Amino acid sequence: MFKKILIANRGEIACRVIKTARKMGIATVAVYSEADRDARHVELADESVLLGPAPSRESYLVADKIIAAAKATGAEAIHPGYGFLSENEDFARRCEEEGIVFIGPKHYSIAAMGDKIASKKLANEAKVSTIPGHNEPILSPEEAVQIAQRIGYPVMIKASAGGGGKGLRVAYNDKECFEGFSSCRNEARNSFGDDRVFMVKYVQEPRHIEIQVLGDAHGNVVYLHERECSIQRRHQKVIEEAPSPFISDATRKAMGEQAVALAKAVKYQSAGTVEFVVGKDQSFYFLEMNTRLQVEHPVTESITGIDLVEQMIRVAAGEKLAFGQADIPKQGWAIECRINAEDPFRNFLPSTGRLVRYQPPQANLEQGSVTLRGAAYEGGAFGGVRVDTGVYEGGEIPMFYDSMIAKLIVHGMDRNDAIAKMRTALNAFVIRGISSNIPFQAALLAHPKFVSGAFNTGFIAEHYPQGFRAEDVPHDDPLFLVALAAFVRRKARERAAGISGQLPGHEVAHPDELVIVVLGREGQNTHHAVKVTGFDAAAGRAVVQVGERRYEIQSPTRLGDILMTGTCNGQPFSAQVERGPSKSPLALRVSHNGTQIDAMALLPRAAELHKLMPYKAPPDLSKFLLSPMPGLLVDVAVTPGQKVLAGEKLAVIEAMKMENILVATQDGVVKDVLAAKGASLSVDQPIVAFE
Repeated sequence: MFKKILIANRGEIACRVIKTARKMGIATVAVYSEADRDARHVELADESVLLGPAPSRESYLVADKIIAAAKATGAEAIHPGYGFLSENEDFARRCEEEGIVFIGPKHYSIAAMGDKIASKKLANEAKVSTIPGHNEPILSPEEAVQIAQRIGYPVMIKASAGGGGKGLRVAYNDKECFEGFSSCRNEARNSFGDDRVFMVKYVQEPRHIEIQVLGDAHGNVVYLHERECSIQRRHQKVIEEAPSPFISDATRKAMGEQAVALAKAVKYQSAGTVEFVVGKDQSFYFLEMNTRLQVEHPVTESITGIDLVEQMIRVAAGEKLAFGQADIPKQGWAIECRINAEDPFRNFLPSTGRLVRYQPPQANLEQGSVTLRGAAYEGGAFGGVRVDTGVYEGGEIPMFYDSMIAKLIVHGMDRNDAIAKMRTALNAFVIRGISSNIPFQAALLAHPKFVSGAFNTGFIAEHYPQGFRAEDVPHDDPLFLVALAAFVRRKARERAAGISGQLPGHEVAHPDELVIVVLGREGQNTHHAVKVTGFDAAAGRAVVQVGERRYEIQSPTRLGDILMTGTCNGQPFSAQVERGPSKSPLALRVSHNGTQIDAMALLPRAAELHKLMPYKAPPDLSKFLLSPMPGLLVDVAVTPGQKVLAGEKLAVIEAMKMENILVATQDGVVKDVLAAKGASLSVDQPIVAFE
């Protein structure tokens, strides 16, 4: 076994590999860019080596620097993680030539299966059903349009070396095909250094289901069941689960056997994933093979108990798989939510900056917690919470890389149990300083179609066609948030009563009757009369009456803590309550199950007076193009005096490896350009002024 390995990656996957290596007694070497000098993976590793500047093309994508780092530190092997160089055939070959073991498939397997075009040809030769398409590189947007017309719209334009939603577009007409082709090539060139693009027929209403395979150097290949990855936004996976709520045991077996046959055809060694698009009748078609570890691998680890990173390392060291197909268990249900640094209420635009508060839910689930050949979970219990992350409180989310903050994984007895555990875990996940997609995840988990399992890859586009809004997260009991605000207000008054120096006869009062004013848009507030009785400071208990609803709340949470836990009417809950970031400095912000309110707790007379306060409208910014996110201004497409039409491109902002085109919302004339190409923009920074 190896004594030392280098992890050629960053973020949560680097930390994930380090964790398993430490469990195996293997020393680790981290590599990092200047932007990641204080990153968590650098701190966790036994050694670290600086690669270069922040852009990945000058650091994490430079094979020579990584190999030199491995040699300088005496690392015997390199684990590439996912992304970056993980599916780079040349890098895998270079490692072998330099006498360094590549912890992944052999370079010839990457060449055959990592390349989307080559893998489709091989799949056809192996008589694996594939989707109609054009499997040769497309050279121009004009050719792309001709091919799309021949295949028939809609089509999927995809970078040959793509992954993670980068270099991918769906086109429904000639215009979208022409523009999508150019965007795909640009993103592929910037992210992967390979601008080859091909095209396939886009199967409408599909399900995206993938099979995890694992092979060794001795010809053994097994499949570790499937992952359901159909909940996607812009072809980026949002929620993954294992097993799938859709396919039958017969389909699972057929897909698994086909995936194994394909892996054996290329003498596959290490962990890999064969992706399929599955129709409503459970017919399935080969989509592609990812010759690396997948982001969503923890859900497979949860239901099988197999540590995939450990198996990758053991296979790379020449060991045989210690289990056969019949030995692999499938127990319980696992769900993973990708917690990303993005603002769901602003069309999911990236959110970068400092993590002022970062408090993930308490984790008690580890990878590889099952005993094979007996399939008995250690501890004899199902379920738990796992958090895979590469960040820490006070750290930075840089603009140069992807938007992932953490992966939140839960494991339950069945699907309903797993959904309930995930909703509780999301409520307990505290992130401040940047925006996150937690409210969106909460909305998805509560959606009846998701709960029933009746969804496909078009689920998000179908149910959130206008983007995601606060009203898209209906709470099953919105008055519960009102009751929490009243409870916290009463608790704060109790603490104020203990302040010394109060004049006799003028002590802080504890009125039972309050009015909770929920602040709405444009001054449209809602008033709720509440009554708080039976307050017990020592026990942290009170009864809150909101109209006809009665809430007996008990919580030991201290004032000032954002995360509030306790019971309500005997049922446990986790919520988030804080003062300060809301629409009024006197208001409390209460969040639960993805729903958020800003509420003021006032005496009845104060509430009446508050109704008389005039609403102060925000300044009119309609004559400015504002940056919707922090990022790099890579292009300004207009000049002063130019007439623009609605839908016309105004500027392009790049953040977290994605290009975002800003277009005019209405006809107008450019008055001035306020930001120059190459500028680093902050949120709401003016770019263009209109007359």
